[in-house]
Amino acid sequence: MAEAGVGCRTAGAFGRQELLEGDIRDPADSRTGARPGPQEQGAGRSDGTLGSPKKSPRHLGGRGREHSAEERDLILGLVDEATSAGASQWKVCEVLDIDERSLQRWRRQDIGEDRRTGPIRPPANKLTESERRRILDLATSPRFRDLSPKQIVPLLADEGVFVASESTFYRVLRAEKKLAHRGRAKPPTNRRPDELVATAPNQVWCWDITYLPSPVRGRFFYCYTVLDVFSRKVVAHAVHDCESDKHSAALIAAACAAQGIQPGQLVVHSDNGHPMRGSTMLATLQTLGVAASFSRPAVSDDNPFIEAAFRTMKYRPEYPSGPFACLAAAGQWVTNFVTWYNNTHLHSSIGFVSPQQRHAGSDLAVLKARASVYEEAQRRHPDRWSGACRNWSRPEVVRLNPRTAAAGEAAA
Repeated sequence: MAEAGVGCRTAGAFGRQELLEGDIRDPADSRTGARPGPQEQGAGRSDGTLGSPKKSPRHLGGRGREHSAEERDLILGLVDEATSAGASQWKVCEVLDIDERSLQRWRRQDIGEDRRTGPIRPPANKLTESERRRILDLATSPRFRDLSPKQIVPLLADEGVFVASESTFYRVLRAEKKLAHRGRAKPPTNRRPDELVATAPNQVWCWDITYLPSPVRGRFFYCYTVLDVFSRKVVAHAVHDCESDKHSAALIAAACAAQGIQPGQLVVHSDNGHPMRGSTMLATLQTLGVAASFSRPAVSDDNPFIEAAFRTMKYRPEYPSGPFACLAAAGQWVTNFVTWYNNTHLHSSIGFVSPQQRHAGSDLAVLKARASVYEEAQRRHPDRWSGACRNWSRPEVVRLNPRTAAAGEAAA
């Protein structure tokens, strides 16, 4: 508790010395070409709290940093003020990012200004300008311009010539902004799928296939499941003995008919497997007027809601520990699970109501009644509540593949 109070007092010392206003700066910042350190990038805290895990944009520490005489006097004064109030010296040094041995050295002798001037001569193994130019000429020559340095260097070695290593080729090309994709092949990309937003049922669906064990080792039954993103309701499911785009197309068509989907109303998101992108499936979606959205290859995080549903399925207590006896038995078990999931399961991401309640809109009354119960309980015993009542408001927007992590709702 004493150290916490010292932190507040020391924060005042920071303010009195106008540290956060920029009077004390790193001498290294004035050197030509000096690059700001990690602590100087991004939005800094302006409260100057000593014990804060985030340092000030102009904090005084850092290994190898040059400290002027004025900065050393300021640091010693802050340390003396904090320790006199009861703080441990090692803790103050940790917060300021200063080594205790540096403090001891500063107290023992007056070393004046920091006399370090940095390197005064280039490294002995530095490439000459002619060597750099030769690397650039070789890499951009008609013979090698379509090859990567990993191919250029061995080819030159086969001719008895060594100019530089692959890493040196890459470093020089990068410095000259010539490290671009070579060859006619399309460069690899890592573009996230488009964000899909659902504010009502039957706007965005997601679906996938999961394996169910069969009596024959190495063979499986395949559970096709279609989930409404807004309500988390399983709107369609089927179990087959194979993966096929024909089964997928029939399932989506039946689900659209059952939910009364109109052309242009729905987006269906799925993975990149053949049952999802087969010609029959794509033709069916086009006929129904349903837009298709796909995850990146081998990225299950792009389809989290259906993966979460499968996790709930396979961790149910009644999920069999052994294989299903036959296809009909697997289908019956999945039907029983879907009935429980839609009508009984209280889903954590939609306010602990059932998917069927949210899909039908009856969750509003349920959540309102819960809020009234909590408010009445707080009214009877206000001393038992340290804050506001639990928020039982309805989540109105659900985002699939949100642009920012904070904007998305966790799949549970």
